[in-house]
Amino acid sequence: QLVESGGGLVQAGGSLRLSCAASGGTFNWYVMGWFRQAPGKEREFIAAISRTGDNTHYQDSVKGRFTISRDNAKNTVHLEMNSLKPEDTAVYFCAADQTLAIPTTAPEYEYWGQGTQVTVSS
Repeated sequence: QLVESGGGLVQAGGSLRLSCAASGGTFNWYVMGWFRQAPGKEREFIAAISRTGDNTHYQDSVKGRFTISRDNAKNTVHLEMNSLKPEDTAVYFCAADQTLAIPTTAPEYEYWGQGTQVTVSS
């Protein structure tokens, strides 16, 4: 089970830190990813982190602004979001998959959280 938290309303240029708490499995067996979905749009990849946390991958539009991290001792993954823009407004989802690679598409992930709303006002 994946449960996201930390979403909310923030002004453009502000920051938010999303968290995803995992339960029901061996956390460090799973690659963790963050996706987002805006109204009327497809779910898009944001960032992913390897099982050990030593490899990360980002969508180009968030590079330098967002940072993914994980704490395997606490079964959590975080997404630190800085310099937020109105176009970052979406529901953000945490995802997990038991794989050695770092998937970057939604169908590759087996487990999903319920999502948390992020709204960036201009």
